Amino acid sequence: MLSERLSGILLHPTSLPGPYGMGEIGASARQFADWLAEAGQAWWQTLPLNPTGNGASPYSATSSFAGNPLMCDLDALVEADLLNKDDLAGLSSLPADHVDYARAIKTREDVLWLAAGRLRSRKSGALVDALHAFEAEHNDVWLEDYAIWEALSQCFHRQHWHEWDRNIRSRDPQAMAEVRFDLRSDIASVKALQFLFDHQWQALRQYCHARNIQLIGDMPIFVADNSADVWARPHLFKLTADGQQTVQAGVPPDYFSETGQLWGNPLYNWDAMEKEDFGWWKGRMQRLMQTVDLVRIDHFRGFAACWEVPAGETTAQKGEWVPVPGQKLFQALTDSFGNMAVIAEDLGFITDDVIALRDGFNLPGLKILQFEFGNGVPTGEA
Repeated sequence: MLSERLSGILLHPTSLPGPYGMGEIGASARQFADWLAEAGQAWWQTLPLNPTGNGASPYSATSSFAGNPLMCDLDALVEADLLNKDDLAGLSSLPADHVDYARAIKTREDVLWLAAGRLRSRKSGALVDALHAFEAEHNDVWLEDYAIWEALSQCFHRQHWHEWDRNIRSRDPQAMAEVRFDLRSDIASVKALQFLFDHQWQALRQYCHARNIQLIGDMPIFVADNSADVWARPHLFKLTADGQQTVQAGVPPDYFSETGQLWGNPLYNWDAMEKEDFGWWKGRMQRLMQTVDLVRIDHFRGFAACWEVPAGETTAQKGEWVPVPGQKLFQALTDSFGNMAVIAEDLGFITDDVIALRDGFNLPGLKILQFEFGNGVPTGEA
């Protein structure tokens, strides 16, 4: 997969400088790509690009398919006549030296909602045609579910989906028909914002490629409990009949923590995944490969076995390793996509089965430079 030694930089777009409260995928991103090329770099690695949930963390996303429109280039939306300079006036008070996520998210969401509404009001044009094509391509796999989930999340003032009306939680057909009608405008706007992010990101990707810069993306192994993924497909996760977790993800005690790390993510129902020929994973991988050139899979050892901690535990000490059909999963992915451009994040407690899974599919692993010298400090989940 990688035949020569190359180097690059890890930088998430939100860390770029910009005039509107947080980094964007606009002028500063293109300048960074120019700098990478001038410096002889070949790779730009990012953190996950998904919409953020708890704590504004890209590793706690509300969807493993959707992009984060908060990173949209607002000046480009002005150039497209979807915003005007007066719409951006309220962003001038946001700090320039750091990101105040609470303020930046609310202020930028309000502005982006205006842009989405104006795009939706257009009857024709290149952007309208591209929006319709985007919806046709992605609706069935993830876009429709995510747009409904996001519209409901806003309607319920960002409560966890467990707190929503019972019939909506369970996706009762009659309740969902009513939701699709009552929230049709908001659902359409969510789709428009997903299109605008994708449209701008693909333009940035082409800009990078023209300068021989490739993009490395990031796929967290787990998804957030409060996400469209879990709400839309609860049967693919280890949940009770009413959607509560039975077990939660983490790693056992190690060099870094005497009580382990309790991440709290729901764990997969691998039997259900396998019965569907890992279709959810195929869709997820396909979407990410449409976005970046190389995929870093986080916590790769979790594809050999996962540390399952009973729901309700407050530390990760009382868990157990439970086997995962990683061989079947990666064979299904390989059958669908060929030799995938994937890096296995294989840090932590690595056993023979993890090594066999990694090497069996010829996946490069990771090493942390500081851990390769000195007193042999062990690697682990940071």
